[in-house]
Amino acid sequence: MDKEEFRKFGHELIDFIADYRENIERYPVKSQVAPREIFNRLPPKAPEEAESMEEILDDFRQIIMPGVTHWQHPSFFAYFPANASYPSLLGEMLMSALGAQCMIWDTSPAAAELEERVLDWLKHEMSLPGTWSGVIQDTASTATLCAILTAREKHSGYQINQKGLSTANYRIYCSSETHSSIEKAVKIAGIGRGNLVLVEVDEKFSIDLTALENHIRKDIADGLVPLCIIGTIGTTSTTGVDEVSGLSALGKKYNVFVHIDAAFAGTALILPEFRYLIQGLEDADSFVFNPHKWMFTNFDCTAYYVKDKEALIRTFSILPEYLKTDNQGLVNDYRDWGVPLGRRFRALKLWFVIRRFGMEGLREKIRYHISLAEWLEQEIVEHPDFELMAPREFSLVCFRWSPSGETDLDSWNEKLLQHLNQSGAMYLTHTKVNGQYTLRIVTAQTDVTMKHVSGAWEKIMDAALQLRKASLA
Repeated sequence: MDKEEFRKFGHELIDFIADYRENIERYPVKSQVAPREIFNRLPPKAPEEAESMEEILDDFRQIIMPGVTHWQHPSFFAYFPANASYPSLLGEMLMSALGAQCMIWDTSPAAAELEERVLDWLKHEMSLPGTWSGVIQDTASTATLCAILTAREKHSGYQINQKGLSTANYRIYCSSETHSSIEKAVKIAGIGRGNLVLVEVDEKFSIDLTALENHIRKDIADGLVPLCIIGTIGTTSTTGVDEVSGLSALGKKYNVFVHIDAAFAGTALILPEFRYLIQGLEDADSFVFNPHKWMFTNFDCTAYYVKDKEALIRTFSILPEYLKTDNQGLVNDYRDWGVPLGRRFRALKLWFVIRRFGMEGLREKIRYHISLAEWLEQEIVEHPDFELMAPREFSLVCFRWSPSGETDLDSWNEKLLQHLNQSGAMYLTHTKVNGQYTLRIVTAQTDVTMKHVSGAWEKIMDAALQLRKASLA
């Protein structure tokens, strides 16, 4: 491909992207293909001869697009969003075009210094501790792994990296509502799933601080070593919130590393009315949130903040001869701040988003998303055949259909979910709340409006009525 062909198809793809975003509501939100359908339409061997871009793009439209679930659709209410926006897409394009490998300052000074500055902006806007340092990771899962590894190395005097992990009997604590990435990180860190303590939660699905302390004290009495407490602001199932000040106090009391996971809900901290949620954070050790979830910066882009950057660097730093430079100690070489050596210029798209929206624009959009959830919450409360299943804190509403006279509500709600998702009109997911099958609606997609939320609610009520009539026929 020469530059003229690149220019031609580049323009064509920009037009396709703009048209796609403009007309995205014409697509079913969730892909309707059957398992292996896409795979079986693809040739079993790679082409020997070069193929034209016309052929490639035609196959993209005919084969690939039917198998895409449209996360940027305003009726995507599932999981948590992986939001994109036009400024972010432009930043991503430039990042890819530059093709910079931003492992150390020398390999792209602008990447390192923009990353430092943009994360300082967010630290200020979210009222995070002013002395903390930030770094962009790919995902919150990776950031949490970094936290656990840092806790491990600090406690061992950085000897485990040197000598390997013996039977230290370290213990990691989190609530029973915490994200599954914690379990994976504990396995990767060599601590073992059996040393992950899932602590009970209260009626708001927040970690029970008394139960947590009891676990810590029992472990100490049994000769085990409390290593790390992981708290959550916005749990995956219900967006439950753990009390940061209480966790930090326990961490200080028992000399335990405290990491706060705010992957989705952390963006809400740009709103002053939510800052109370991080009271006591200055006594914790690290904090993570994902701009790629609710700050309209397309995947992947995770902001990870630490109190002690030297501990993080000592955990991950390796300095072979070919990476030595004259700038050691004068600049941030971010390859020492996490797992991978190679790093993308992620700060560029985050910079584009913050500047193009402005902080006031971001705050306005987050408040609007929360107001949509508030409206839906009230509709559910007032409907005799539906009920809330968990307190609503941000833009997630957990509910279920509970028609009078029916006993197997799990089965009914599963049927309702399948019916709605198969329609293509929206995409919802479920969880279990106190062992009961529960539907989740997240009103946080970039372009969602009241039209989409009220339309979804109408479709939910209509689908429930149809299922009820069919059962009585």
